[in-house]
Amino acid sequence: MTRSLDAAIAAFEPCLPLAIAYSGGADSTALLHGCARRWPGQVLAVHVNHGLQAAAADFEQHCQAVCAGLGLPLHVLRVDAQPRAGQSPEDAARLARYGALRRFALPENGEPPCATVALAQHADDQVETLLLALSRGAGLAGLSAMPARWLRDGVDYARPLLEVSAADIRSWLHKHGLPWIEDPSNAQTDFLRNRLRAELMPVLRAIIPHYADTLPRSAAHAAQAQSLLNELGQADLQSLCGPDSNSPSIMQLQTLSTARQANVLRHWLASVHHTQASSAQLQELLAQVAACTTRGHQLHIRVGHGFVRRSNGVLDWYNPLA
Repeated sequence: MTRSLDAAIAAFEPCLPLAIAYSGGADSTALLHGCARRWPGQVLAVHVNHGLQAAAADFEQHCQAVCAGLGLPLHVLRVDAQPRAGQSPEDAARLARYGALRRFALPENGEPPCATVALAQHADDQVETLLLALSRGAGLAGLSAMPARWLRDGVDYARPLLEVSAADIRSWLHKHGLPWIEDPSNAQTDFLRNRLRAELMPVLRAIIPHYADTLPRSAAHAAQAQSLLNELGQADLQSLCGPDSNSPSIMQLQTLSTARQANVLRHWLASVHHTQASSAQLQELLAQVAACTTRGHQLHIRVGHGFVRRSNGVLDWYNPLA
């Protein structure tokens, strides 16, 4: 079941001090005000200026005015979010944003300014993320959608509003007379997520009124199943590798079922080499592993942003550009 914003903030247990990723939009405005009321003197705001819109300076000024009125410190992080060749604008902005947040939360010199970084994604965002994953034919990891709490590059992140609907957030803001700004890029339907929000979500709301409860529940089930697969993958990887090695034995890998081979190979690539195989690459890798029945059989195929090769009876992954 979705919960009220007040209930979500009451249930939130961050490590303090707490940084709020504050865009000036409705969701982060509600999160900022709710957390500032609960932990006075322990909350600060971080605004990432992507520099992608003419209105970016206006967003920044709005955030400065709001934080000044609340007596909260505001840290503005300016980034270059221009997409590179082959990179979508959304991915470029996301990577730039997380990079900036990490540099802020883990400075090279001095004490970290915060213990937790809170993001304002809500239940409707979770549904959109699940629908995007389904549209791409994602596996359990993608269908798990967004976690409520996770560590990334040494930073503790939280999404305390994942069980709060967008409508409830705006009702809460209206009730307390709190202003926010609308990002004009949210209306650009050439972005798939925006088109889902504008065209599909109203239909879902009409046909399945409780979609904000049921679809995130499916994502939570997928996340639980993925967690079990991760545990199995780690156990299998330890049995396939020597005590001082991260390279799985091909012969021992062949003793597993195809499904377990696929799972442990995904886990190996993700946990050891921080890359992932496409479905086609993984199928080719499995076929090549099955064909390795003689000492002279060579294996060298592209996987992720590098290559998997056979080396003295084990699998090795490398990136020639690293």
